[in-house]
Amino acid sequence: MKEQNYSYVFKFESEFNEQKAIAWITDHFSHAFYYDAIYLTVIFTLKKFMENRPPLKMKLPAVIWNIFLATFSIIGTSRTMPHLIHSMRHHGLNYTICDRSFLLTDPVTRVWAYFFLLSKIVELGDTVLVVLRKHPLITLHWTHHVMALTYCWWGYTTATSTARWLGTNNIFVHSLMYSYYALRCMNFKLPRRIPKMITTLQIVQMVIGVYANSYVLWLHSQGIECGSTSVNVACCLAMYFYFFVLFTRFYLKTYRSNNKKNHLKNN
Repeated sequence: MKEQNYSYVFKFESEFNEQKAIAWITDHFSHAFYYDAIYLTVIFTLKKFMENRPPLKMKLPAVIWNIFLATFSIIGTSRTMPHLIHSMRHHGLNYTICDRSFLLTDPVTRVWAYFFLLSKIVELGDTVLVVLRKHPLITLHWTHHVMALTYCWWGYTTATSTARWLGTNNIFVHSLMYSYYALRCMNFKLPRRIPKMITTLQIVQMVIGVYANSYVLWLHSQGIECGSTSVNVACCLAMYFYFFVLFTRFYLKTYRSNNKKNHLKNN
């Protein structure tokens, strides 16, 4: 089997103890629910508090926040995407969906999978900025944060193999999304097709998630081993399908309805 030859492995990557990390997350899995509860309490309390108050501009904090998450996502993509492409080219689709080695033995992706998991806690801060600036707090936004955090912690404890696709796609889309947000916060005027493209990629990400999890369930139904439990995959499939519906509705509401309004205006 052809192993990936990395041009450079950082010291913190080579010294990372993934078994210790998995054990810690497993022992502290309940923390994910605590974070969710604190998150929901804070954002809806703040939303109520801001109800009759003017929005806060918070331009500088928003710029710093989005640049930080964009930088993390770009670096994460540069470290994980080559592995996904290499695995697909040399070992095929079944390997990329069913093999767990990227979480357990690969010198690079094992540490970035852990960082990705922790980033789901950090990303909860997105909503604080949304609420304080009195931007619309849509259901898609806060349910996505809650469910992504909880599932990622659970998936990491079981070393679910589908994370090779799901995590890499997510961090790639976030590298574009947070870069876009950062530029918007700095008052760059960007073409409307850019956010439309990002939302399209988010929908594609959900389609890939639905396919990957459906594929694993199909293998299990045939008695074929694949590196994820049926319960974990079924829950992940339901989550990705839910997000597919919400992202598609958001796309249609945001872009199709606006196109119709513009068409009526021009006529």
